[in-house]
Order: sequence, then C-alpha cells, then structure tokens
Amino acid sequence: MRKIWLDSYPEGVPPEIDARAYPSLKDVLESSCLRFREKTAFTNMGVALTYGELDRLSRDFGAHLQNGFGLRKADRVAIMLPNLLQYPVALFGALRAGLAVVNVNPLYTVNELEYQLADSGATAIIVLENFARTLELALPNTRVRHVVTTQLGDLFPRPKRWLVNFVVKHVKHMVPRWRIPGAKSFRETLSQGKQSALEEVSIGPDDIAFLQYTGGTTGRAKGAILTHGNMVANVEQTAAWIAATLKEGQETMITALPLYHVFALTANLLVFLKLGGNDVLITNPRDIAGFVTELTKTRFTAITGVNTLFNALLDAEGFDQVGIAERGVLKLAVAGGMALQRSVAERWRQTMGVPLLEGYGLTEAAPSVCSTPFDAKEFSGNLGLPLPSTEVAIRDDGGNDVPLGETGEICVRGPQVMRGYWDAPDETATAFWPDGWLRTGDIGWMDQRGFVTFTDRRKDVIVVSGFKAYPTEIEDVAMLHPGVKDAGAVGVPDKHSGEAVALFVVRKDPGLTAAALLDHCAKYLTGYKRPKRIEFREHLPKTPIGKVLRRQLKAEATLSRG
Repeated sequence: MRKIWLDSYPEGVPPEIDARAYPSLKDVLESSCLRFREKTAFTNMGVALTYGELDRLSRDFGAHLQNGFGLRKADRVAIMLPNLLQYPVALFGALRAGLAVVNVNPLYTVNELEYQLADSGATAIIVLENFARTLELALPNTRVRHVVTTQLGDLFPRPKRWLVNFVVKHVKHMVPRWRIPGAKSFRETLSQGKQSALEEVSIGPDDIAFLQYTGGTTGRAKGAILTHGNMVANVEQTAAWIAATLKEGQETMITALPLYHVFALTANLLVFLKLGGNDVLITNPRDIAGFVTELTKTRFTAITGVNTLFNALLDAEGFDQVGIAERGVLKLAVAGGMALQRSVAERWRQTMGVPLLEGYGLTEAAPSVCSTPFDAKEFSGNLGLPLPSTEVAIRDDGGNDVPLGETGEICVRGPQVMRGYWDAPDETATAFWPDGWLRTGDIGWMDQRGFVTFTDRRKDVIVVSGFKAYPTEIEDVAMLHPGVKDAGAVGVPDKHSGEAVALFVVRKDPGLTAAALLDHCAKYLTGYKRPKRIEFREHLPKTPIGKVLRRQLKAEATLSRG
C-alpha cells in the first residue's frame, strides 16, 4: 500500500525510525542516566530525583530482586503504585534485572487483583501500603512469594518523609490494617540491595518488558505482551514526531495520568526519560484543587491528559491564572486515551494559548499509532497521521481495504505492535488478520491526505432501525451545550427500532432540562441519532483515566427498563 500520509508529514519528521536504536529499555535508561546525570528526572510533592539518583536506586532495587528474592530473567514482577517516586525506581530496577513488569491498578478490587496476579504468574509485587489490605486478601490464590510495601513518603528526605507517612497513617487514617507475613519495606530492600551486585543480564528486543493488561476487544482483561523492542520503537516514533517542539534536557512534563496506564507509561515516563526531561508526578489528580495549586507552582512545557481531565481543569477555580502564567512557556499539550471533544479543545486553546493535539493508540500498540501534527494551530476533529514506521489500513468485515473516505475498522501494522496476548492463543488469533495486521476494534476512516478520523468503538455503535449512531458524536454534541458538564451515550433496547439512544448527563447548570437539551441536540443530529431518553446524574461511571464506562451505563439503563 502507498503511504499517502507521508506527503502530509511536517517538515523534519522522518518516514521511518530505527526501531533497534536501543536493544532494550535498560539501555535507554542507562544512556539517559549517563548523559543527564545531574538533571532532575522526576519530581513529586516538591521532592526531586535526579538521573544519577534514579540510576543508583534502581540498581539497588534490581540487585535485591535478584539476590534477596532470587528472581531470574523473565520472571514477572507486579507494581501496584500510584504516581510516586517509587514507581520509576521499582520499574527500572525490575527491567534492569531482566524481569517482566505487570502494571496493576491500585484501586482494583480483591477479585480483579487476584485474577491479574494469577493470570500473569507474578511471583513478586511492590504495593503502596494504603492498598496492602486488598493484596492480603488476594494473595492466597496467586503465585506471589515476595511482597514489598512502601509508604507514600519513602523517598522524601527527613523530616518530610516522617511527617508525610505519619499524617497519611495516623491523622488521615488512609492505611487499613493489614498483615502479610514476610513482607519487606521498600527502604529495607534498597538498603539490602545496596550491599550486593546487580547481575548483568543480556536483554534484547524480543524479551518481554511488560504484560500490560487491557480489556482488548472482548472478554476479561488480557495481558498484552509488549517486548523491549515494541516499547523502544514507540519511544523512538514519538520522539521523532515531537523533535522539532521539545529539546533534550530542557523540558518539564506534567504527569497526572497513572503511570500504570500505557499512555502515561510511554508518552510521559519513557519518552521524557529519553529526552532527559523532568517528569512531575501528580499522585492524586482527582484532587483538582490540589492539582491546580501544583500547576501554579510549576513552569511546565508539556502536559498530557484525557478529555475529562482537561475539562475538569478548565472548570476549576484558579486555572485561568495557570493559563496566564504558562503563556509562552507551554509548548505541547496532548490528549489521548479517549475521544477529544471540540468544546474542550477550543476552550483549552483560548485559555492556554496552545492547541490540544490529539493522539490515538491502544495498549496492544505500546500505545501510540497516530498523532496530530505538532505544527497544528487548532482542533481538527481527526486523529492525525500514522507515526513514522507505522501503517494504518481501514478494512471491512472481510479484511478488505475500503476506499478512502469510507468507514471501516482501523487496522495497524508496525514495530510497536504487541506479540500477542499472554497465554491466550485464541484471543491473539482473533486480534490479528492472517496477514499480520492488528485489528483495533475501532471504527474510522482515512481521507485523501492520510489523516485518520475515529468514529467509535465497534462494540459501542448503536444501531437504530438499521442506521448506525455513534456515541462519541452524540456525546460531543451534548457537550457543546453550556449547561452540560459530562455526557455518556449508549444504546438501549427499543421495540420499534431495535435500539434507541439513551443519554446520561451531568449538569453544569442545575436548571438544565431534558427538553432544552433535546432541542439543542435536534440542531446538530439527524432524527435517529437524537436521544430518546435523557437521564441526569451526579456523576458517570469511569475508568481510572476518565473514560465513560458505557458498558456499565448500558447495563444500568437496560436493568432499569426491565
């Protein structure tokens, strides 16, 4: 196929990258620690960690994994942490020891945690003490033999470490009682690891770096096998795309999305590690007031997030002052993880002076596939162009390419695409066409210039009397109403049309009525796309990164009608 998108590339972006620029993420880390040793690598709650300190501490942690726990190459280590300085230390300690990392959402229930630990075969885990009780209950049915617990302030200097840990445990009572025999403290593992050598492990592009769990296109969560080669490739692709915008050793990135999610893991942590940047870790972005306060104290040049996070910031008291302070400083703002709504993008541009660039990807592609060109001046409504060394095809249900401008399933091929799903050959076979193209499960189309537009998830499409209505489009229209704060659209059974559109709304204006919102939708949507039912709620169910859980809304809507 001809890569028509290359003709639309910004000047200076190469069509291909060297996917083997580094043999592994271990080599990326060691190169950056050597080149940027005295520069700040990570900042959290006002405490900085330099590249030299990251090198030393990750070495110590990796040495203890090898010598204290007896772990060997390809063993799986789970990390169950929010955005703390301990996360990169544990991550790179495990990777330097040749181990595969299993990222775990700290907010998992006992059943969810038990399933992921058992499925991955993880034999060790590091967990924030706040969530140790959940781990205690999940452990009996897993293969985990080694537990490392950490407190929030463990990498802070004295006396701040003592104060933070005391307040979290004894003043705010944020640590439920737990008991895990044999568990070691994080600081203890670092101290013991310092006394032993980190065994040099040969790690290559085909070795597993992560088992990154995702819902995929169907069924229970599955572990996407992401190799060192996959991750290095996506780091190089992203770095090549933004090279004209960001400079090595000069940038500060705001990381509010959880590092256990692949978007922040690659786009923030790994890409900025390569660039020698300072990654400012936000531990609790749900505390919007605290988040805004942090932003007022930080001069940052880049920020990533999801539509709901940017929307919440724009609504937050005091954020207009952040916009004033950041004029001429902020270089890059990227939205990913979910569809970006026009209303949010336009407000961001007005407030911050730079556009919100939209990225597209999925866990199975490590994750980045497409991005808006960095020289874009305003919201376009599309996902941008395929990244260097990436191919995108739009295919019908039979696996045939559809003509440009026609809708089909977005399919991807490139060095960042996963090997398959962990211990799930049938799911892996379903995820790929026989010729090796990854099926994303997303519906979209490509124009004559190679720009890709996302329509919706295949499983979320609402079929009304044979016509397809896309929830993302309906939600975008609802969000254009000034009285709407949040919206989620799903299909519900209808005896006349098969399915009908149900719209769930969180009001910004308490006086907003269903009739007024229906009148608004009628201005933008043809008949079959208009909501037949509108329900106002205090909040909508969401994933940890802020995606509306349409499946849960649909189940609730169907149950309430039943």
